[in-house]
Amino acid sequence: MLWLRRDRRRLLRVTAPAHLARRAGAEALGTALLVCAVVGSGIAATRLSPHQVGLELLENAFATAAALAAIILAIGPVSGAHLNPAVTLVDRAFGRRGNGEACAYIGAQVVGACAGAMVANAMFGLPLVQASTHVRSGGPIWLGEVVATFGLILVIFGMTRGGEHRYIPFAVAGYIAGAYWFTSSTSFANPAVTIGRTLSDSFAGIAPRSAPGFVAAELAGAAIALGAVWLLYPRPEPAGHFTDQTPLEETA
Repeated sequence: MLWLRRDRRRLLRVTAPAHLARRAGAEALGTALLVCAVVGSGIAATRLSPHQVGLELLENAFATAAALAAIILAIGPVSGAHLNPAVTLVDRAFGRRGNGEACAYIGAQVVGACAGAMVANAMFGLPLVQASTHVRSGGPIWLGEVVATFGLILVIFGMTRGGEHRYIPFAVAGYIAGAYWFTSSTSFANPAVTIGRTLSDSFAGIAPRSAPGFVAAELAGAAIALGAVWLLYPRPEPAGHFTDQTPLEETA
């Protein structure tokens, strides 16, 4: 029996890195597809509807939200489809990931985001790497990113800890589509995506010098959301369970 335990421990040491590599690879692929959708639809929008910024934003938001829901559904069973360092950091804060796994996820997300931007550029005949000149800076825009990221984290972890896991892809996609319009920053809400979008001088791009402010705002929004989720959902609930069992008519 002792040799069986030793073999089992040895097997776990060998297979754990392989499983992590598969999950990190899924995160890289999913984030690449997400940024490809964001940047590619932005380029397509400016070509299909030139000088009509509102219509361009509508096209960009719709394509991004539709792609995001599909990517989460495809990648979720492998890695959980974080696709976002802010999500991974909050997941780590809840104790669902170790430090090594979180670092692997975040590294994969950033690499995937950069690759996705380059693929989008290539699809539309642009240089693979084209530093954006689109300056996005200032207090109101940073506040928009705080709000956008706060809402995204609240939706994801509120539904996760509330037991409504199966609806998360659609809720996240719907929230991002809406946040494109109700936030002053057009809702990047994702540090990896922000970094990737610096590599495309297009509708969806962001100047490299504007990226640090966005990333800081996104992390601030995630931190505030973490506190809100802890307050609203101190303990995860079983799937389909609601803590407030008071009938609606009794609250009127």
